[in-house]
Amino acid sequence: MGSSTMPWTADDIPDLNGRTAIVTGASAGLGLETARRLAERGARVVLACRNAERAAAAAEVIRESAPDAELPFVELDLASQESVAKAAVRVHDEFERIDLLVNNAGTLNRERSVTADGFESTFATNHLGPFAFTGLVLDLLQAAPLGRVVTVTSGLSARTSFELDDLFYERRKYKGLSVYAQSKLANALFAFELQRRLNGTGSRLISVVAHPGAAESDFAQNLGPAVAFLSQPQVRWMFRIFMQTVEMGALPTLRAATDLGVRGGEFFGPSGASKGYPVENKIGEQAGDPELAAELWAESERLTGVAYRFDDDIAE
Repeated sequence: MGSSTMPWTADDIPDLNGRTAIVTGASAGLGLETARRLAERGARVVLACRNAERAAAAAEVIRESAPDAELPFVELDLASQESVAKAAVRVHDEFERIDLLVNNAGTLNRERSVTADGFESTFATNHLGPFAFTGLVLDLLQAAPLGRVVTVTSGLSARTSFELDDLFYERRKYKGLSVYAQSKLANALFAFELQRRLNGTGSRLISVVAHPGAAESDFAQNLGPAVAFLSQPQVRWMFRIFMQTVEMGALPTLRAATDLGVRGGEFFGPSGASKGYPVENKIGEQAGDPELAAELWAESERLTGVAYRFDDDIAE
């Protein structure tokens, strides 16, 4: 898309009245900031979170700047395929269409654990859950006049290797950050492949990718003792040399979600290596690999049991 001499900020978010957005992981950090900004511009924002009490607390925060915001809660634990399926049913019961889905929620586990479905927890939460949920509400997204799916990845995704035959780290040595990076590469592969599959269907739904850079959120505590130390109030000035605020970190997602000039398959992140205003970023070699993406897609459908259905006329 065309460049501008002025940086894109939250002030550039257009009027969103009449639109319904779902933000996963909206109870804290980047998800809360994303939900807050969307609500301020008039969107009805579905807070899709694991915990009702934390979602209620997040809604109170959002209403401080958007007092009239409509903020329904949907319980969603992305680590559980049963929870994902139940959440999708709830969304279908309550909404006729979804204009925007922000796949924001994510986790990083320092030690290996397995979900009730038998999946490694980080990969299940960060990729398989969003893959299944998006597929299960795809008809509602395609029913919107200009539906959009935004998937949040990480800059770490460009610094990892992907092994389809060991997605759950059963053979490799388990390192939390490496597992997280692989799951975020899976996010990017999924999002770009979703756009490829949407191309030529007649649907006006688009899939866009964003990464926040290095953002000062509670999630950063999971990245290791060095980052945890720099997050402490007394040394936070050092933190901000390398990282940016949650408000800045949410901007790539918000631009991907709301900028009217965005096209499907674009990728937004900070202008610098880890911080800065949101600009279109270059797609990494692995993230843009259509063969790898198609293989991961097939495996994700097999593992989750969710097969995507693309209707040529659903958005007509």
